[in-house]
Amino acid sequence: MSPAALPSLSIAVGIVVERRKADSPWVDFIWRGIAVLPDEPSTQPWTVLREQDGTTLFYAGSATIDLYPSETARYRDNLASGRPSIWIVLSPSEGAWPYAVTAVTADPAEGEGYTEAADNLVEAAPMPEVLREAIESFVAEHHVEREFVKRKRRRADPEALARREHEGGQE
Repeated sequence: MSPAALPSLSIAVGIVVERRKADSPWVDFIWRGIAVLPDEPSTQPWTVLREQDGTTLFYAGSATIDLYPSETARYRDNLASGRPSIWIVLSPSEGAWPYAVTAVTADPAEGEGYTEAADNLVEAAPMPEVLREAIESFVAEHHVEREFVKRKRRRADPEALARREHEGGQE
């Protein structure tokens, strides 16, 4: 891994997952990440936090939000969105629990990227104030405005196809 690919800041967080009774003949429960705790609690993963009316909240375990200087524009856009979020990614697990926390990110594009694997459950949870402040501080320290450069299109060459056939030795 190149030094540029290493995170400049890693923030440990705890993840809260909800399991809700499904009103469906195909699945028993609906699982989703619902909250990010701004610290790593000393609670064991998959500890029940609350049970009520067919819904159970679990402390699913800890994860790390990695912040990279090259992604500050995306963090800034997230913070300016009016609803700053942290994306929680749950992937199917073979263990005692049906899902495991795979990733947690403040980068909206990275969060969206995790949706490409159809089995992943990806939820945007509200960003806690203490995380918002840490990410704002990171952006203020590392953001470098990059000028957008629009590529110029090359003019079409109507003769290009004609030349291509003859260059390959075909006639």
